[in-house]
Amino acid sequence: MTSAAATEQQVPSYPRPDHRVRGINHLAFPTFDPAGTIRFYRDVLGFPLVQTMQVKAWGPEYQRDFVHFFFDIGNADCLAFFYYFGQQPYRDENLPPLLDLGRHVALHVDTLDDLDRFQKQLEDASIPIDMRVKHETVESIYVRDPNDILIEITRPLRELTPADAVDAEITAAALLDVLAGGGEPDLDALWARKAELIAARTPV
Repeated sequence: MTSAAATEQQVPSYPRPDHRVRGINHLAFPTFDPAGTIRFYRDVLGFPLVQTMQVKAWGPEYQRDFVHFFFDIGNADCLAFFYYFGQQPYRDENLPPLLDLGRHVALHVDTLDDLDRFQKQLEDASIPIDMRVKHETVESIYVRDPNDILIEITRPLRELTPADAVDAEITAAALLDVLAGGGEPDLDALWARKAELIAARTPV
């Protein structure tokens, strides 16, 4: 028997389950330079900016207001970045590792039933869920793996549309304007500038 044949026989054959995870929804990282990040990924590499979320801090007291923006990297996958208002480029030891800076892996599932089943599997295994929350266009469960890596399991609440991409571009422009204006930026200032940009684009 050849070594290749022997190796092949040693590999067990498992039945393939109905796999509910449909690959990576997005990979997320912090950014302390959103203007440079947008220029690099959108303007230099040519990854379209397809969605943004502007989120008031929720839940835990260590949360901060943030802008979460998503670049299309093909195959319905996204590379995402968090800009936390007031977050400096160093680790705050009083905050939980990873969550404070937004680093996580997001896995895509199709349906509410899929999400519920994953939550039940985690609960049955006595694995604590950090939170379950709806973010505008998705509903997500957050849980930490044994390496303290934050895992998000997310399902879409609706399909993204061309209007979401327009909103993302206006949000990015508003954020860059606020950052360029000096002073301490915050989410309210971003929303105010975004409203001005929308008004300027709206026919009278």
